[in-house]
Amino acid sequence: MPGRALRPRTKVLPEHARNHNRSLVLQSLYRDGQASRADLARETGLTRVTISDLVGELIAEGLVIELGQREGARPGKPAVLLDVNRSASQIIGVDLSEHAVFRGAVLDMDGQVLRSSEVPLAGSRGEAATAKVLALVDELVQAATAPILGIGIGSPGIVDASGTVVAAPNLGWADEPLQHTLAERTGLPVFVANDANVAVLAEHGFADAHGDMMLVKVGHGVGSGLLVAGALVFGSRFAAGEIGQVMVGTDDGSEGPYDREKCLEAWLAVPRLESKVAAEALAGRPVEPVLREAGQRLGVALAPIVGALNLSEVVLSGPEELLAGVLLDALGATLRNRTMAGFHSDVTLRMTSQGRDIVLRGCVIMVLSAQLGVS
Repeated sequence: MPGRALRPRTKVLPEHARNHNRSLVLQSLYRDGQASRADLARETGLTRVTISDLVGELIAEGLVIELGQREGARPGKPAVLLDVNRSASQIIGVDLSEHAVFRGAVLDMDGQVLRSSEVPLAGSRGEAATAKVLALVDELVQAATAPILGIGIGSPGIVDASGTVVAAPNLGWADEPLQHTLAERTGLPVFVANDANVAVLAEHGFADAHGDMMLVKVGHGVGSGLLVAGALVFGSRFAAGEIGQVMVGTDDGSEGPYDREKCLEAWLAVPRLESKVAAEALAGRPVEPVLREAGQRLGVALAPIVGALNLSEVVLSGPEELLAGVLLDALGATLRNRTMAGFHSDVTLRMTSQGRDIVLRGCVIMVLSAQLGVS
């Protein structure tokens, strides 16, 4: 649900307790692994009787397995170690955010890519783009070698709670019921979300990002995902983090009318930035000024957000050859100049540690969270 904390940590009221406590046990095993029933009781705060009951149920469902006795156990009844049955299911992830291709993969529960595939976008829009997504998912479903827990899709644009892509101008989509279409076609659980929100899940789940953070996803367009107080921020109309159309070209004064050519994407979207860099290189001029200006414009857009939310981290995801180095340094300098020294200016700025697979791996967390309450 929008605004739900990603990781359950405490007990709840009895009428809601069973599903919550199942998630609590699975979360503990997924993150730490190889724990005994007694370990789980200590970790979760649940009674040993409750743990025994839940573990028996999870083993019967094939979600948890016994690994054998703990080595070097003390005298007495030896502890039997448990873990999530990580080989029981596979997950399909699809990344629609890149400007040249749609990428997909079959992944295991730990986010490791088992098989990948991609389809050239080749300027496809509307129904043609949808057809390419369907074909890619069909191929990946056939490639899976274990039962599929679910399908996750990271799409550019605004995606509502039903998995409908409300608006993705770069793909020519408006009110595209992608989640419904794929679920009907495959008969599998399908979850569609904004690509930057999915990327935040990967950074949180696999990179152990801590604290309030913002992830800026730079691809065909520019978007961002926000994680505040342990929950994703969606906004009242699911458009939180849509910073690509924020006007940052206000050099001639603040009273000018809205102009798409003065929006952040004009400086930072990959096709635009690559074109500018190539033009400078072809003319024999240094490309650093282009990258520096893009970083400065991004800083202009992010400074009010960093100031308002007092974020601890801003993470960039996209082509490292464009974003790392000069652009990232210019972003940092601009944020320091435009935010409150000592409180906002020490925000950590870095590239993602998840590389190009960040959305694919985020799909794993999205599916695990929806299906098992695990992240």
